[in-house]
Amino acid sequence: MSWLKRERKRIKKTDKPERPDLPEGLWTKCEGCGEALFQTVLEENLWTCPKCGFHFRVPARTYLAVLVDEGSFAERDARLVAGDPLEFRDARMRYPDRLKAAQRETGMSDALLSGVATIGGKPVSVALMDFFFMGGSMGSVVGEKIARAIERAMAERRAVVIVSSTGGARMQEGILSLMQMAKTSALLAKLQAERLPFISILVDPSMAGVLASFASLGDVIVAEPGALVGFAGARVIRQTIGQDLPEGFQRSEFVLEKGFIDRIVHRRQMRAEVGHLLEFFWRSTRGFAPEGQPSPHPFHAGAPSADGTAAPDALTK
Repeated sequence: MSWLKRERKRIKKTDKPERPDLPEGLWTKCEGCGEALFQTVLEENLWTCPKCGFHFRVPARTYLAVLVDEGSFAERDARLVAGDPLEFRDARMRYPDRLKAAQRETGMSDALLSGVATIGGKPVSVALMDFFFMGGSMGSVVGEKIARAIERAMAERRAVVIVSSTGGARMQEGILSLMQMAKTSALLAKLQAERLPFISILVDPSMAGVLASFASLGDVIVAEPGALVGFAGARVIRQTIGQDLPEGFQRSEFVLEKGFIDRIVHRRQMRAEVGHLLEFFWRSTRGFAPEGQPSPHPFHAGAPSADGTAAPDALTK
């Protein structure tokens, strides 16, 4: 002990202040190229890497600001919360406790944000899934809010725009979550009969039961670059078929090549692209087929608009 004290006396002290710790959250490492990106640069680029184009996952409210016209959004059904009819408990906690934890972390009541807005000046009923809320999983509340968004579109003559970011159905709700697949798909059939358009936007990841239902039923399906799009995971498929999978399997570029989606759109161009598509639908249906005014065959490229001119051929641009 005395030896340690003697050594301490020989240490020279300095009045120079210690170097302060750098503030956290100023830099983010790109998962695509490994580049260290300044936070404000990421925000200016809508959370995409300016070096390699990698698209970061963002909360639903952040994506909302990217997608809809500024100041046009009005939220609906914000107070819907899930029950616990199965009294489910996983290895760590009860389902209600897991819901409360996700609500504290995200500020969301569940994994979907819905409401009405305009995109490119056209009226839409919009819904955005939030992957940060229990993996964006679809339970009874998510399914009900999507159903109400579709019904609202039919009642108010709006287009439907849904942004999917999810791992699939919510296991904690069992069959109640799986039935949302049929529920939302059936309502989209009614929407189509009403000659109202549905644009489905797939962001990373868009998987499982959601992709197997409403997310794949859009009149136009667009995806962000590099988004994971598929039903079962690649590891499960590889183990099942006993074969190696092709490079880029289940990425949006691969899915586009196979014809399952219509186009890939960078996040910076998403609002303009969706607005252009809505303009096409608006003109080809004479304003989303308002009551009392007949429309041509729904979404027919080149059909005359209300002013007699040809509708823009947005789908073949």
